[in-house]
Amino acid sequence: MIFEWNFTENFLQPLSRWGGFFFLLLGIMWIIYAIYETKRRGSFKKRKVEDWNFDITRFLKILTYIGFFVGIFSMMSGIGELILDEPPSVAYAATNPGAGRSLFTAILLIVFGIFTFLKPINDLPIASIVGLIVASAAAIITCLLIPDALVEHIAIHFDPKWFFIILFIIILAVVAILVKFYIAGIMRISKIISWPPFAFIVAVVCLIQGFLLLVFGISISGYF
Repeated sequence: MIFEWNFTENFLQPLSRWGGFFFLLLGIMWIIYAIYETKRRGSFKKRKVEDWNFDITRFLKILTYIGFFVGIFSMMSGIGELILDEPPSVAYAATNPGAGRSLFTAILLIVFGIFTFLKPINDLPIASIVGLIVASAAAIITCLLIPDALVEHIAIHFDPKWFFIILFIIILAVVAILVKFYIAGIMRISKIISWPPFAFIVAVVCLIQGFLLLVFGISISGYF
């Protein structure tokens, strides 16, 4: 092949060096979350909201979708920094020559990336969609993995068409129930991290960490 695209060298490694930049993005996203949740609850400190399935504007939907991507790329940046031993910014590499990764930065990117990814789950009706996709994929893969010899044996007793239809429905139902159970736990986490004071604290930490990494080349921890 004339050109081979290597995921680690061409994507993950460069991404792992943008830790400081992703912290700034995370900070901006969590400021948006804090403002939005405060407006929705009518109070900065109010913990509970009666209706969690509410309508949101198109603009807020777009911002929520951006939160998904920011969370995913932040996690990947932290993971890349952790496993590839890459510095999170140019300034950090200059300030700490030969130091490689910042363990604190990598862990924080992964944790806050997960939080940022989970937060919009509470605001968008994606639980059913995710469950359907996962269940359908599991059912299709299971049906495709059945050996031909077994299919021929089934054909002796049943019409394979109806057998696979019934098998597909059963697997779909079982996996959908399991996915719904786990998503329910994720939804509870999403509600907890939606509290405005928590969102504001995360935003401040991310902005400070990003600023220190990009400008001074140090971590907020000061040590690692």
